[in-house]
Amino acid sequence: MNICERLDISAYLVIGQENTTRPVEEVVAAAVSEGFTCVQIRSKVATAREMIDTLDKSAAAIRKLGKSDSVALLVDDRLDVVLAARDAGIKVDGVHVGQSDIPVDVCRKYLGADSIVGLSARTEELIDYVKAADVSQIDYFGAGPLHATETKLDAGKTSDGRFITHGFKEIAELVKVSSIPIVVGGGVKLKDIPALAATNVAGFFVVSAVAGADNPRLAARELVEAWRQCH
Repeated sequence: MNICERLDISAYLVIGQENTTRPVEEVVAAAVSEGFTCVQIRSKVATAREMIDTLDKSAAAIRKLGKSDSVALLVDDRLDVVLAARDAGIKVDGVHVGQSDIPVDVCRKYLGADSIVGLSARTEELIDYVKAADVSQIDYFGAGPLHATETKLDAGKTSDGRFITHGFKEIAELVKVSSIPIVVGGGVKLKDIPALAATNVAGFFVVSAVAGADNPRLAARELVEAWRQCH
């Protein structure tokens, strides 16, 4: 069974060097040791070489915990970084792209069937998009934002500058119409977990709730425990 077949996005960490004052791999290790099941390296400031180095150190941290076969390590947007990292022997499991990034079918072409490809769903007309989308090349949807978030200031902004967040009722409807798993994030905090779990989404994703916490390990533990208590 490959990583795609046992993909677990129930507790999903998104992190880059701009999100933490600690080494990224240190936060990754803390989160994974406390039960996080998926890690996405995302940075808008890091160079390709810096991202590859971060992936190398994060993959090593996950491997040291004995989780390489169960915790997926992904890269946001940068298909070139995934390919270069793999060429260097780093275990990277796939890529996460948005609507304006490299097309999903191109990612699948270069990464192959045994890799993970995630797609961020559009903010506008989200439910209609999911109903109409061809999801044959996608392993999961990333949806949100649940709340306004400073880690991605344009998340939820429409073409005319309005800001749209997605309430629990809409998320529950989205889950009903989607044929693939959905992970929801965007300002998610510990207090949101019970209501989010009640929508039947596959999981939650966080950035600052763990990466920016005074104690990332404790923050990760509390989030995972809250999620598990709801299932």
